[in-house]
Amino acid sequence: MIGPLIAISSLAAATALLAHLRRRWVMVTVSGISMTPTLQPGDRLLVRRCRIAELKVGDIVVLEPPRPVHPNGVVVIAPARSRTRWKVKRVAALPGDRIPASAHAATGGRETVPKDSLIVFGDADESHDSRQVGLYPGDRILGVAVHRRAGQPLQP
Repeated sequence: MIGPLIAISSLAAATALLAHLRRRWVMVTVSGISMTPTLQPGDRLLVRRCRIAELKVGDIVVLEPPRPVHPNGVVVIAPARSRTRWKVKRVAALPGDRIPASAHAATGGRETVPKDSLIVFGDADESHDSRQVGLYPGDRILGVAVHRRAGQPLQP
């Protein structure tokens, strides 16, 4: 009788641990070339969920792109998709930092990054990032990449 109770207890503990880990960590597969040569399509990233306040310039982050804004200033809400198309980019500037010259035009001439926003660039010249779309919203950050594939540390 004790054997099944131990098995059930162990299974419950393992399930609770897995649920806790999934709230803190996630795996993401790179699908584009915007972060080459640092990351290649097919690379798997271990991502630690975090908020903008936990980031530093040079971190590789996974985040959603800004939502399109209609010319009259209204944010366009696209229909819900079954899968989010996450972007993998490098943090170039955080709230309060000066906006890099290459992103200045796309941010409407702002001088510094506003609260709850960030500037991100891809490592490749072909990257679609803050140089084209401006500020990325800080509330759409999934997390910071901490390892690639089989635990290879990422170097900023």
